[in-house]
Amino acid sequence: MSGVQPSRILFDIASLPDVEASKRNDPATARGIWSPFYFILTLGLIEFCIINFASTLPLILSAPSWAGVSIPFVILNFIIICIISQLIFAYLKLYRFHALASLRGCLFPLSIAWVLVFATHQTFFHRIITETGLTAAAIGIGFFSGYAALLVIRSFTAQLIRHLNRQGRLGRKALLFGADRSAQEIINRVNTEVSSDIKICGVYDDRKPDLEDSTRIQCATNGDIDELVEICRRINPEIVIVNLPLAAQDRLRTICEKLEALPVDIRLADNIANIRLHSSVYSYEGDLPLLPVNDRPIVKWDYISKWLFDKVVSFLLLGLLFPLMLLICLAIKIESRGPVMFKQKRYGFNNELITVFKFRSMYADQSDQLASKLVTANDPRVTRLGRYLRKSSLDELPQLFNVLAGTLSLVGPRPHAQQAKADDRLYQDVVGSYYARHRVKPGITGWAQINGFRGETDTEEKIQSRVEHDLYYIENWSLWFDLWILLRTPFALLSTKNAY
Repeated sequence: MSGVQPSRILFDIASLPDVEASKRNDPATARGIWSPFYFILTLGLIEFCIINFASTLPLILSAPSWAGVSIPFVILNFIIICIISQLIFAYLKLYRFHALASLRGCLFPLSIAWVLVFATHQTFFHRIITETGLTAAAIGIGFFSGYAALLVIRSFTAQLIRHLNRQGRLGRKALLFGADRSAQEIINRVNTEVSSDIKICGVYDDRKPDLEDSTRIQCATNGDIDELVEICRRINPEIVIVNLPLAAQDRLRTICEKLEALPVDIRLADNIANIRLHSSVYSYEGDLPLLPVNDRPIVKWDYISKWLFDKVVSFLLLGLLFPLMLLICLAIKIESRGPVMFKQKRYGFNNELITVFKFRSMYADQSDQLASKLVTANDPRVTRLGRYLRKSSLDELPQLFNVLAGTLSLVGPRPHAQQAKADDRLYQDVVGSYYARHRVKPGITGWAQINGFRGETDTEEKIQSRVEHDLYYIENWSLWFDLWILLRTPFALLSTKNAY
C-alpha cells in the first residue's frame, strides 16, 4: 500500500460485464461514445419514414385510380403526419432511453401511440381516400402493416441499443469525482443498468489513501480535480458526478466552483446527505438518484434551433452584405499594404482556441496577434479607414464566415484574445468566474454589447460588468432572446463610446 500515490485510489471494476477491461473508465476511449440524443433523433426520423411508408403503400397499391390527385399535396401531408407522429411519440415518452431499450416494457403505450398516429394519417388523407375509392380492407391492411413495421423497427432498435451498451459505445459521457466506498455502487448501477444512458469514462480523486482502511480496494485512478477539468475540455462529457460527503463543505464548494466553468451537468451523489429527500428534488439517471447543482446551457433541441438560426440568418446576411464587404476589401487594399483579412486566435467554446476573422484595421506591420496591448483612442497603429471600421463594428463582418464554419454563433459572449488585459491584468485573473462564459459558443454580438459594454475594457470594473452580462445571457438564453439582441445591435452601434 505504501506505493500508492495521492489521487491514485480506486476500486475493482473488473466485474463490469461485456466491456474490454483495458477500456473501462478510460477517458481516452470516450471519443468513441455516441450521444443518445442524436442517436435517438436519427432513429426517430428513420422510424417514422418507414412506418408511414409501410402504412401508406397498401393504400397506394389498392387504390382503383389516382387520377386528379395532387402529388405535392400527398407529399406535404406525409411530412405533416411525420411531424405530428413525432410529437405524439414524444408526448407519450416513447423516445426515452428506457422505452427504446425494451420493447416489452412499452408495448401498451406504443400501441396507443400507433392508433393515434394512424387516426391522424387517415384524417389528413381523408380527401384522397374518398377520391380514390379505397376500401375498408385496404385501410385495415395499411393499419396492420404500419403497426408491424413499427414493432420490427422497435425490436431492432432495442437489440441495437443493448449491443452498443455492452460495447460501451452509446451513452452520455460521464466522469466521477470521489473514489470512496460508494463509488463502486455508483459505477455498477450506472454502467450495468440497461435503462441508464450514462457511461462512466473516468474516476478522479485528489485525496490520499487511508492506509488503515482495509475495506477499500486500491488501484490507479485517472487523476485529481485539475486533471478532471483538463479532460473535460478534451472529451466534452455531458455530466460530472461529485461523490463527496456534505461534511466536506469547503472542498465541495471549491470543486463545484471549478466545475461550474465547464459546459457540463454537475450532479451530487445522493449518499452525501445520509437522508432521503423528496423524489422531486432528484435528477434520476436510470434508477440512480442525483442532486442537481448545475446544468449545461443550450443543449439538445435548444442547440439544434440555435444552430439552424445561426446558419440561416448568417447566410442571408452574407448575401445581403456581400457588396458592402467587397467595397471594404477594395478600400483596405487602396489605403495600406498588407492582407485584407486579419486572423487572430481567441478563446472559444469550452476554452478552445479558435481562429477569428476580421477586416484588417491596423497597419500590417503593427498588428497585435495576442492583443497584449489594448487599442486606445487615436491609437497610431490603426489606419484612418480602420478607425471608422472599428467604431461601426464593420470590421467584424467576416465573422459571419466563422458562424457558417461553426466556431462562432451570431449571438453570445464576445471571444477574447489570449493576452487581453484590464489594468495590466489578464481577464481571467480579474474575474474569478471568467471561464464560465465559455460554456457556450462566443458570438458576433451579445447582451453585454447592446448594453454599452463594447470596445475598450481598460478597467477591472468594465470587464467585471461585461462578464456579468455574459453570464446573465447564458442563464437566460432563448431563441427569442437571441433575436431581440440581434435586432437591437444596429441601434447599439450608434453609440461609439469606448470603440476605437
